[in-house]
This record gives sequence, C-alpha cells and structure tokens, in this order.
Amino acid sequence: MSDELQEPFASGHLAMGDGAEVYWEASGNPEGRPALYLHGGPGSGLGSRSYRSWFDPERYLLIGLDQRGCGRSRPLAGEVPESLGGNRTEVLIADIERLRAHLGIDAWLVAGVSWGATLALAYALEHPGRVEALALAAVATTSRAEVDWLVEGMGRIFPEAWEAFEAASGRREGERVVKAYARRLSAGTRAERLAAAQAWNAWEEVHVSLAAGGPGRRMDEAAALSFATLVTHYFAADGFLGPGSEILPRIGAIGHVPAVLIHGRRDISLPVGTAWALHRRWPASRLVIVEDEGHGGPKMMAQLRAATDRFAAAG
Repeated sequence: MSDELQEPFASGHLAMGDGAEVYWEASGNPEGRPALYLHGGPGSGLGSRSYRSWFDPERYLLIGLDQRGCGRSRPLAGEVPESLGGNRTEVLIADIERLRAHLGIDAWLVAGVSWGATLALAYALEHPGRVEALALAAVATTSRAEVDWLVEGMGRIFPEAWEAFEAASGRREGERVVKAYARRLSAGTRAERLAAAQAWNAWEEVHVSLAAGGPGRRMDEAAALSFATLVTHYFAADGFLGPGSEILPRIGAIGHVPAVLIHGRRDISLPVGTAWALHRRWPASRLVIVEDEGHGGPKMMAQLRAATDRFAAAG
C-alpha cells in the first residue's frame, strides 16, 4: 500500500502570471497532514523523486514542486536565460504561496535540503502562520560567507581543482568568481554557456564528492545548464537575502516554530557552524549532527524521515 501511495495521484503546471509555469505533484494520503518538500540547488529540481521516501505516505499529503526555471517547470533557465530577471527568492516564496492557495492548504510542515533549507527558512520568516514545523537537512542560509567559502575558500582544500575552476571562470579584474560564472551563464551563445556550466558543475562535483553516500548530480545537458545558471544567479546575489533580509539575524521571529536541523559533521561544502548558529538562536529547534557524513547521505535522510515521523505522530 505504501509504495502505491508514494506515486503522485495529482500533478500539474500552475501559471504564475508572468509567463512562468511551476510544476507540482501530490502524493501520499489526500486526507493526511500537508507537507511541502523544497529541493536544493538552486536548480536541482525534484530529480529522482526519492524525496517521497522521507515522508510516511499514509500520514502525509506530500507536495513537491520544481522551483521556477528547472525540472519540469517552464521555461528552463538554461534555455531562456532572459527569464532570470523574474527568478528571485521573494518570487519563489510567492510561487509557494500561490500553490498553497491553489491546493486549498491552510498550513503545512515544510522540509528542505541544502538550498531547499534556505528557501524553507525564508518562506517561514515571510509566512510564519503557514508553517507548522520545519525539517531541514544540510542546513544552509546562503549567506555571503557561505557562498564565499564554497566558491573561493575551499580552494585551500582542493587547490588543483580550484585553479582550473578559477581559470575557466573568465573573471575580470576584481570580479568575484561566482559573479563571473553568473555573467557568463546569463548571456552568450548556448555553446559558451554550456562550457561555463560544465566548469561550474565540475567544481560542484569536487566538493560534494566527500558526502559519504551522498547523491551525485546525474543530469542531462539541459538540466545541467539550468542548474549552473540558477545556482550562480542566486549565489552571486547572496540568495537575494542581502542586508536586512539575512536569515540568521531574523531567526528569532520563528523561534517558536518546531524544527529539526540535520547536518553532517564532514560537510566540507557547508560546515556545521551554520546549523549550530541557527540552533543556538532557535529555542524550538533540535540539532542532529551525523558524525560520519558530509553534504547528504543515507543516514542524514534517515534522520529526516525520523523527524517527519515524529512530527506526524505529534499531530
């Protein structure tokens, strides 16, 4: 029965009024507790749909969506880079709210991994009354410090790979590496943009390779181009969560919302300090550190499933 419930019973594309159409799917129990899953990236999409295994399909009405510009949503950022102007964190939050209203859901548990955790936190801060609880893994806030570490600082750990990565960026004097990639991926011929995407994605593979058992990014050309286009677009803008909108200083506003924060001790892409800092300022949070995994892995996902099970049992 559970395997059958993990398959979507409804799906569609929701028009957002500006030419974008966001793909969504519903699985599990139509009468269950509503839950929203937010994928990482930005730009990874729902992918293999393995996210459904992190929720009890008999107890949850589970909603997944491909954030605008990736997956099954339209248009793809990699194919229509001029659409990037309408792709920002506040727009993604508005997309989520439009989908919630479209589905007739009052409030839901929100789960996310990596960038999905950032988006979940930003959504909860904007709409705290719509979030019953949060279950977050590989916890990120996409701050300037986090981005600079991932794009620049890790060069001290992978110097040979970073040297090739930096050289391929084509950055101008004084230009941040992430800004150079964002610039190259937002304009130019498809071949030029694809070359930049391949260089960016090769760097991503270097550091996520340390995630014990973590998922690889097996993407076709179109998906790989959209992923690199979106991730550099967001990272170059600090997740569109700059001064006054940073997550950590505002987290007290949702300090009463129950949350489980799950992080790998060996996460070199995003050290555990971010999850720790959030937990220290969040009275209703619980921090779970998985000692022998990095940026993802089966034990972390098992902890995510355990967290959603506990939330379901709590009612």
